Amino acid sequence: MSTRILRRPVNPEYLQQLPEFHPLLARIYSGRGVSHSEEISRQLKGLHSYHSLKDIDKAASVLADAVTSNKQILIVGDFDCDGATSSALGVLALRGMGGRADYLVPNRFEYGYGLTPEIVEVAEQYQPEVLVTVDNGISSIEGVAAAKSRGWQVVVTDHHLAGRETPVADAIVNPNQHGCPFTGKNTAGVGIIFYVMCALRTELKNRGWFENHQAFNPFNLLDLVALGTIADVVSLDANNRILAWQGLARIKAGHCRPGIQALIEISNRNQQQLTSTDLGFALGPRLNAAGRLDDMSTGIELLLTNNLDQARELASELDGLNRDRKEIESGMQQEALKLLATLELDKEKEQPWGVSLFQEGWHQGVIGILASRIKEKLNRPVIAFADADNDELKGSARSIKGLHMRDALDSVARENPGVILKFGGHAMAAGLSIKKQDFERFQQAFDREVRNQLKPEQLEAELHTDGELKVSDLSMDTAALLRDAGPWGQNFPEPTFDGTFQVLQQRLVGQKHLKLVLKVPSSEFYLDAIAFNIDTAVWPDLSIQKIHTVYKLDINEFRGQHSLQLMIDYLEPA
Repeated sequence: MSTRILRRPVNPEYLQQLPEFHPLLARIYSGRGVSHSEEISRQLKGLHSYHSLKDIDKAASVLADAVTSNKQILIVGDFDCDGATSSALGVLALRGMGGRADYLVPNRFEYGYGLTPEIVEVAEQYQPEVLVTVDNGISSIEGVAAAKSRGWQVVVTDHHLAGRETPVADAIVNPNQHGCPFTGKNTAGVGIIFYVMCALRTELKNRGWFENHQAFNPFNLLDLVALGTIADVVSLDANNRILAWQGLARIKAGHCRPGIQALIEISNRNQQQLTSTDLGFALGPRLNAAGRLDDMSTGIELLLTNNLDQARELASELDGLNRDRKEIESGMQQEALKLLATLELDKEKEQPWGVSLFQEGWHQGVIGILASRIKEKLNRPVIAFADADNDELKGSARSIKGLHMRDALDSVARENPGVILKFGGHAMAAGLSIKKQDFERFQQAFDREVRNQLKPEQLEAELHTDGELKVSDLSMDTAALLRDAGPWGQNFPEPTFDGTFQVLQQRLVGQKHLKLVLKVPSSEFYLDAIAFNIDTAVWPDLSIQKIHTVYKLDINEFRGQHSLQLMIDYLEPA
């Protein structure tokens, strides 16, 4: 697979509007479409007002009635990091405002995703009077109806795209439902329940509730909002950047849930220097491991506990699950690569554009990561399937730029009635169920749909960089400047650069990581670099004396010493 390295264009007009920033930082912001400093505000006053969220006043009224009447409220969550943080935030905020609240999260392997009629039956044991969905519910037509038939009130909070039909609930708060004017369409599920809790606090305050009850500030839970937002890989637009930065600032200052502190410790991260990358690639996966392999209740309990010792025990349990997940994923990836070889990917005419993979024994909780890994290798939309009950397969889909995955599945469903039993998701990720007997039919239909929507050049991998760095910018000061200028994330990527270096040393460490000593040509400037998970069939190659690379600046900490290091994303012989 070839890779094109493209430098982000810099708008000179935007640069002129950013005079207060370091020239390099202004260039980086400009390359991400920032035209005014207000767009990268970190102040809470810059957040979108929740008042434009459709139905939020209805939701606040229903919940305020429940709190003041001491009704039992049940949160029904999802089994990923966004769902766990959403569930914890909802329970903590409701209890903090004097409500009776508990949670229920469906087990991925028994009940699947969302508020189904089956999970409503399980919910009966909690004897709820009000049911609140977080990070799910917009497609739960039957589940909401089942809850309503029991006399419960239902508030749906979600951020997934709405289908043609929406459930008949007492209130639906979702920026992506039809007719919602809220401009923060990229808000994660945890951000939506955060807004609902802010509206609830206002409603209770207007009713005089806090005159006799302890006041509660949902903004104290922004650590959960930051973790859920970054881990769910939603677009880090201006509003999400404020939520993420404010939450990160609280965590770095030590004002966070004991569970988050325990995750930082078990991940061997520096709390004072924590970044969005740490949330997305260290804390988030450990929390997600509970939902992938076991039961997300472990993750939610971690976020709910006020006891640091208990949090450390739970974090250790999650760390073990995450190691198990890595082992399972590694085996599945090897099997997937063998399957791909049988698809004869080297022959252009027979090469699938939309890749669907299935093998007996694959773990249902890990297929999403598998799809992501194979997508990264091939730069093609990928769906990985695993066995489910009733002779069904559950699939997890990951897309590339140019193909809206949920819309593509919608087209496949319309043109091939009955092949897809159910589906839902976003532009870049989705989930679906099919009959096992229909796998090959779906495989062909999905490939056809991808071919209809994409052009050949879109299958060529692209790496976008912020250009070349001057030798004077290859410094720890620059690395610290860029680290602190975040948060970086989806659609607001961490700064990367490209350049050519002479290779002085190269060796493998940890069996699959390439450690290098590099020299800037025509200078006496030397620096260390590392490339993780490289192709050991190619590297190290001691005959290569010069490389072209795409990299990030990093500060390496080892035994109390700090040094500049390049984190290599891509390298090729120059």
